[in-house]
Order: sequence, then C-alpha cells, then structure tokens
Amino acid sequence: MSTASPRCATCPIPWGERACHHVGGRGPENCPLLTCPELIPGALEELQNVDILKMAQQSSIQEAQGYTDRDLGYARVRPLKPRILETLEFARRMGYQRLGLVFCVGLRREARLVAQFLENQGLEIVSVVCKVGRVPKTILGLTEADHIIPGTVETMCNPILQAKIVNAGQTQFNIALGLCVGHDSLFFKFAQAPTTVLAVKDRLLGHNPLAAVYNLESYYRYLKSPLP
Repeated sequence: MSTASPRCATCPIPWGERACHHVGGRGPENCPLLTCPELIPGALEELQNVDILKMAQQSSIQEAQGYTDRDLGYARVRPLKPRILETLEFARRMGYQRLGLVFCVGLRREARLVAQFLENQGLEIVSVVCKVGRVPKTILGLTEADHIIPGTVETMCNPILQAKIVNAGQTQFNIALGLCVGHDSLFFKFAQAPTTVLAVKDRLLGHNPLAAVYNLESYYRYLKSPLP
C-alpha cells in the first residue's frame, strides 16, 4: 500500500471522469484505486460470509428503492422515503424482529415516538436511555467544575452500559438516536449487533449538523479558519 493517504473528499477530478465512477476513469496520485488496489479483493472476500452478503445486498436494494421515477433516467429520479421509513424497511428486509434503540435523554420525546412507530409495525424494541445506571461523572475523574451545571451532582452518559444492555437483550439491529459525539463511538465499539444512526446530536442546530456546513460561506465562515 502506498504511503499517500486517500483524499477522496477533495478529489480534483470531475465526478463523471473519476476512476471510482466508471471503467477507464482517472484519479489523482493518492486515489485509493491506485494506491491500495490489493485491498479490494480482501474486502470482496468478506462477502463470502452469507450474513455479510445479505446485508450488502439488502442495503443496495434499499438504496435504489429510496427513489422513484428511476425508469426516467438520472435527471428525473426523485427521493421517495424519509430515513425512519427506510430504517423500518431495511429491518424487515433483513428479517430483524428485535431492535435496540439507544437514545439521549434530551431526545426522550423523539425516542418515545420512534419506539411507538416501530412497535406499531410489529417490531420488538429494547430501548435504553443514555443516563442508565445513574453513575456520577466523578467516577471519570472529573470534578464538579467539569459538569454542565458546575457545583452539582451529575449522572454521566453511559454508552458502554447501553451497549451491554442491548447485547444482553439479544438485539439483532440497533438504532442510535442523538448520542453525543464520543459517546456514540463508545456505543459502536461495544455493541455486538450492527447499528444504524437515525439522528445525531447537534445541540445548537436542532440536530442538523449539516446546517453549519451549508453555511460555511456565510454565517459559519469562521469555521474555515484555524480555531484556538
């Protein structure tokens, strides 16, 4: 493998001419198709596992069926379904019946609505709030000055326990709803079943972090400069 790190996010090649788009396409020197082609067969070998193959197949089918008017060509294709519906459909495609729902206490209303929606569709939901265990933040070696409200006793978010509880509940598929940055990573690390994300935490922007990205040329232009 070449030491040149892939930078697909800033690829200078027009999309229609890229090597990842069609045979005969081109890429910059650090294109992963050029720098680490030996990894491709190994990734494809994973598909020999029937469970992995089924997930890959159903994911691609779900992707395509998220659009309508596909027979009219790329310029006319339109999105058809919200993510919550696609999550339900994917679970059904995979034959999942028992789902985990791990959520932030700040989205407890949304979690109730999501759980009710899924249960109304015949699925069994194991839901676990982030503050489960009622463990004080001081166990992390933090002081009360590090709390959201300094000088008070606060319960820490406990994504490892959330993972262990859904693992014990033998969930087949997990849904993460609004876990904090870092806490979500810990959950992914310890969860045994595959996990999808229904929504991410963004306290400022109503859980829509792309709003800041879309406004980098205007209201959030300060994010383009090095931050202290």
